[in-house]
Amino acid sequence: MALMITDECINCGACEPECPNNAIYEGGVPWRIADGTSVKGPYQLFDGRTVDAEEPQPPLSDEHYYIVPDKCTECKGFYDEPQCAAVCPVDCCVPDPRYPETEEQLLAKKRRLHGE
Repeated sequence: MALMITDECINCGACEPECPNNAIYEGGVPWRIADGTSVKGPYQLFDGRTVDAEEPQPPLSDEHYYIVPDKCTECKGFYDEPQCAAVCPVDCCVPDPRYPETEEQLLAKKRRLHGE
């Protein structure tokens, strides 16, 4: 399942550069599927909407860093553990129960994001 950043986030930013999918954004910053991926053109999100990969999407949080579930693969295919959780000093990068995914689904998402 995708990870999420809880309200305990202290906005230190340690997690953002660690994400191989560029799925982590600072609060208030719009996100794009294309950021850090090889995706171009239309892309279907979890909620069924299709967006242009370059089109800015509204921030998921204005208060603290956030993880875009459509881009989070729990670092599967890159690392043995989620890197955001490994570096978070307050342990606020946790599994998001709203997005249950198997390891196979996460690896398929990685391939879809990076064209591998």
